[in-house]
Amino acid sequence: MKEILGYKCTHNLGTNVTMNIDNHLERLKESIEAFDEAIIKDIVKKQRNIGFNASAAAADMFEIFLHKNNLIDPGFVVKHEWFKSKNKVKDKFPYEFEKKEEILDLMHRVEERRDSLCYGKPQSEKVVEDFILKFQELKKLFKSIGVEIE
Repeated sequence: MKEILGYKCTHNLGTNVTMNIDNHLERLKESIEAFDEAIIKDIVKKQRNIGFNASAAAADMFEIFLHKNNLIDPGFVVKHEWFKSKNKVKDKFPYEFEKKEEILDLMHRVEERRDSLCYGKPQSEKVVEDFILKFQELKKLFKSIGVEIE
């Protein structure tokens, strides 16, 4: 077992790569800060930032959770676009884990709206608000199962 910055990694799988949770936490905090700043400025005008950062933060929270529970290899990277497809997610994460259905459903809901916020025509304030609420619900869920967020 190797310890790096307080994170004890017991899942090495012969790769000689030890997962450093702190790197994920830094990226997560950066995404959440940018998400929060966009909300403060104007949710309709900053919806691209909201979409990009919520999606990135969701993937980081999930990856942190999986690493902390030794469910993935240290070098495994969770890709946000996988969550657009429920079949892809079933293939990538066939094993059981705490609150699996709830997590995957919220991840899917965030990801299915991401592209319309980021690349489509500007969405209404109501659509952006609903997206923000889904992300906040996901954030709360991850907090409840031990993912450090702030």
